[in-house]
Amino acid sequence: MKSFEPKRPYQKLGLVLRNNLASGKYSVGDRLPPERDIAEMQGVSRTVVREAIIMLELENLVEVRKGSGVYVLNIPNQSNHHETIISDDSGPFEMLQARQLLESNIAEFAAIQVTPSDIVKMRVALELEKEELAAGHAEHKGDERFHLCIAEATQNSVLVDMLKHSWERRENSPMWKKLHTHIIDQAYRQEWLEDHKKILAAMQRKDPIAAKNAMWQHLENVKQRLLELSDIDDPHFDGYLFNSNPVVILSGVG
Repeated sequence: MKSFEPKRPYQKLGLVLRNNLASGKYSVGDRLPPERDIAEMQGVSRTVVREAIIMLELENLVEVRKGSGVYVLNIPNQSNHHETIISDDSGPFEMLQARQLLESNIAEFAAIQVTPSDIVKMRVALELEKEELAAGHAEHKGDERFHLCIAEATQNSVLVDMLKHSWERRENSPMWKKLHTHIIDQAYRQEWLEDHKKILAAMQRKDPIAAKNAMWQHLENVKQRLLELSDIDDPHFDGYLFNSNPVVILSGVG
């Protein structure tokens, strides 16, 4: 079998952890070091560690016990521990970072192009989102529709296709789904609705800088909240995530 060449940050770390298991450093039932310690030892962010752990979960090598840590479930075979791994998926936080870069710029352009009919469509999407939250539905159709309405407001079909692809990739992602198995409380979704209202307000004012910043902050909030809610080791989350975009945050232009 052809040797696996990691191409994503979490895969590189995942292979390091996998090799540690195969080398006999850990036994079945042992607890891996806390995420924070792994991040410091390997010089990576907590998001990369989280994604590497998800990779090992999908391989059935480790078990995540919420609030307790990550425990060794199986030891990979010494003879093939370097071979092709199961997950070649994009990491969920890597996906969110890409969305943040893409959609903040889409929002900026949409605020310039937006029409009254686009605003009406965005309001309808928010109403659907409110209804889903009030009914306790697991669906995110209103959320997705709102983001799509913003892309459609650019009047650029390529941007619309790019947004649709990013959502489809998320919905079909084993990594994304595994992350959400560690998140029980859905109350955080109300926060996204409030973020969406701020984005809509910027669209109504046709303010591209405010729209870009509101979308950037919304997806920053999503990343932070999902990492916090899925935290494995410690309820006192330290907030170590991707750096924010200084161009957006400091100057408000891009």
